[in-house]
This record gives sequence, structure tokens and C-alpha cells, in this order.
Amino acid sequence: MVHLAALPGTPRSSDPVAAIVERAVTEARLLADAGFDAVVLENMHDTPYLLRDVGPEIVAAMTAAAAAVRATIDLPLGLQVLAGANREAVAIAHATGCTFVRAEGFVFASVADEGLMDAADAGPLLRYRRAIDAGGVAVLADIKKKHSAHALTADVDIAATARAAEFFDVDGIVVTGAATGAATDLEELARCRAATELPLVCGSGTTPENIAAIFAHADAAIVGSWFKRGAHWSGAPDPDRARALVEAAREARVNR
Repeated sequence: MVHLAALPGTPRSSDPVAAIVERAVTEARLLADAGFDAVVLENMHDTPYLLRDVGPEIVAAMTAAAAAVRATIDLPLGLQVLAGANREAVAIAHATGCTFVRAEGFVFASVADEGLMDAADAGPLLRYRRAIDAGGVAVLADIKKKHSAHALTADVDIAATARAAEFFDVDGIVVTGAATGAATDLEELARCRAATELPLVCGSGTTPENIAAIFAHADAAIVGSWFKRGAHWSGAPDPDRARALVEAAREARVNR
């Protein structure tokens, strides 16, 4: 995961778009050189997030970053536009040659720290993807997503949520811990693995120490914290930590 610096118009914004893009390219190249299989761009520094409607300035800046990274690395490239701006992510991905997006609020409602995600986005999102002829952009959906309360769907367990996402034609499923960097519950991963044959992704808390246990169930892991200095998402990428994580992942795959 490459966390873009705060984008124009957001409270923490300080850098011009050109500098944000240059940093994203540098970080993406570092991850590619370390041996990562894919890169995801995300506007993590745009706190506090807007709920779905992020504004054209965010779309423009993320498009510039995605296009520059796409021209620099020859790896699958994904996008997430916080918070829940899934159609914007698909549009950017389609315009810049990205492979996939990570979507929030695909099935069921939840209460996120941005507010109530009261309408599942699967129907509008996949119709939008068809309308702009972006069928080559895969949608990976978070279920029971982090930084959210799920009391509204407490009677729907995570396996049933995974099956619902599959029924609604998602391309892959992301399972996370309770917060950014928090370990994902291995039992929840196992239940989702038993519930669906779709690609299954661990979305938070991956480390060299637990990656073998994660890969016993998941097909991939999105990492945005451990390879940073201080193992915190806001730190700068550490090349040594990045290589160590890749080595642990390769060993785990060999031993599956």
C-alpha cells in the first residue's frame, strides 16, 4: 500500500500535486524493487474523510498519481478512494490502466467513523463499471470493514457476508482487523475461506511472524503498516523491512 500525502483541499494538505505524485512513484518503485506482487494507492492522509462524495480535486490528484505510478512499475496496480468512493476509484482505475479497486460498503450497511454507510454499493457500482466499459477493473470488497460498527448486521456473520458479496458478483473479498494495522482474526479468515472460492485477501495486520498462518487461508495480503518505519502506516517505507516481509511471504507460499 502506498499512502498518498494529503491531497488538495483536505485539512492536512501542504504539498503540491507534483510533489505528491513524485513521492508516490518513489514509494511504488521501492515496493516493486523489494519484490511485492502488486501496489495499491490510497488517500489515507486525507483525514477526516468524506463519506463517498470526495470531490473532483481528489479524483484529479489520484488520477495523476495513478498514471505516473502506472508508467513507472510493471505490476498490478490497485486503488482505494476513502471513504467509500468506489465509483470514483473505478473511473480512475479505468482511465489509468489499473487492475483493481478496493471497495467499502459493497454489501450491507455499517456505521463507519465517517458516518452511516446506509446503502450497499454493489448494484450501483457494478452498473457504473458496465456503463463506462471498465469490466477489466476487478472489485475487491471489504466485508465487516475496519473502523466500523456492525451492530446493524450483528445477526449476519462474516461467512454469510462473504457469500452475499459473492452472490452480488464481487471479484474478491477482503477481511481485516478492527483498525489499520490491527491483526486480522485467523478464525474469520478460515470461515470466509470455507464460505467462498473467490480470491481472499487479508487486509490488515500482516507481519513476517504471522504471514504463514494468514496464507493458510488467504490468497494475498494488503500491507500498509509493517514495512514502514516504526511499523506505522504514516511512516516512510523501510527497504529492509519491505524485503524481509517479501522473503517471509515467499517462504510461506512454498510451505503452503
